[in-house]
Amino acid sequence: MAIVGAGVVGCAIARELAHHPRLRIALVEAQDDVGQGTSKANTAILHTGFDAAPGTLEARLVREGYARLGAYAAEAGIPVERVGALLVAWDEEQLAALPRLAEKAERNAYPDTALLGPAELYAREPHLGPGALGALHIPGESIICPWTTTLAYATQAVRAGVDLHLNTAVRAATWADGHRLTTSRGTLRARHLVNAAGLHADTLDRALGHEDFTVTPRRGQLLVHDKFARPLVRHILLPVPTALGKGVLVAPTVYGNVLLGPTAEDLDDKRATGSTAEGLAALRDQGRRILPALLDEEVTAVYAGLRAATGQEDYRITAHPGQAYVTVGGIRSTGLTASLAIAAHVAGLLAGTGLDLGPVREPEPVAMPNLGEAFPRPYQRPDLIAADPEYGTLVCHCERVSRGEIRDALAGPIPPRTLAGLRRRTRAGAGRCQGFYCGAAVRELFERGARP
Repeated sequence: MAIVGAGVVGCAIARELAHHPRLRIALVEAQDDVGQGTSKANTAILHTGFDAAPGTLEARLVREGYARLGAYAAEAGIPVERVGALLVAWDEEQLAALPRLAEKAERNAYPDTALLGPAELYAREPHLGPGALGALHIPGESIICPWTTTLAYATQAVRAGVDLHLNTAVRAATWADGHRLTTSRGTLRARHLVNAAGLHADTLDRALGHEDFTVTPRRGQLLVHDKFARPLVRHILLPVPTALGKGVLVAPTVYGNVLLGPTAEDLDDKRATGSTAEGLAALRDQGRRILPALLDEEVTAVYAGLRAATGQEDYRITAHPGQAYVTVGGIRSTGLTASLAIAAHVAGLLAGTGLDLGPVREPEPVAMPNLGEAFPRPYQRPDLIAADPEYGTLVCHCERVSRGEIRDALAGPIPPRTLAGLRRRTRAGAGRCQGFYCGAAVRELFERGARP
């Protein structure tokens, strides 16, 4: 069988199906690494699902995925911080909406919200801009490392026998008693097919005769502020959501930075991941209201990602038994949280299309390198350094990345093919100087495989 798309959802599905050793699985990805599309450019929040549309498939899968991913992250060493969120009301209309959002959270089986008045709000967030009237506290909202999550799923899948085909773009797809995928690297045949192609899921769906949804790329631009900004914010600061999404937020990251964003711009071009002066100026204007002191802090990076908007309130996950085919479309920013639950749901749908899953075997556990600032990094672990001094030799001083971590990433089951891929696996070059000082040394290690 084949899975098209190695984002966080596609990799989760591959990992789930790898529980069944009888299956031969190909995971096909157009780009040169896993998690290269929407998955690498999200806001890295582990959502409780408090504000999902009640009764939808998304609401159920986000709720289930929150519990699944929280447990999985603890086992795999993926950094998670339960910082909680504050849904901040800046006018009377937004303030009146907070009790309704609390009721909505209860309908989504999340009753742990609390309404806060302005005094308690400013006691919790003293750097918040003036004029906030109150907030809804959602204590379970958390921050997570999205890069490590996707890589963990893919690593377990590959170790269990899944064939990962990178740089393999699907050019055409046909069904005739089996699937025939024409790719940039040749023809791939599969009895069963899962479409987890993200922004291009509608294109693949149409190639197989279905017109159930259209993906509109929704660009989200974000600013990443330096670690010196981290003391300014204690929670994820959310606006009252609108029809376009959750709006512009201010959030800490597990790497010790502070995010401001995203924008929400509906586009026609599914490759338009560039930032714009207008978009960044709009973010700064909103950031000035939410957390004025943030604007005085250095910006270390700017990035933009595209989300798969469909104009509908729910995921577009559909089984087509006559074609032994499952579409996994319209997976928005909650897809990271829901990924493991989506994978289990898709496995059930595949079984309903006639796929004999066969016996179950648990995949080999995976221990991922810690990229989070709230947990001991290798350079802070005397036991690790005593066993291998390479973990005490820093290469990237901004992010405290050791030579040992770079070596391990390059020798991993899914090694990076570019310096950007190495940065996602180690944080090398992602700090304040953006590789100005360590770039040459990191490149040398990358090019010679970090051999001593």
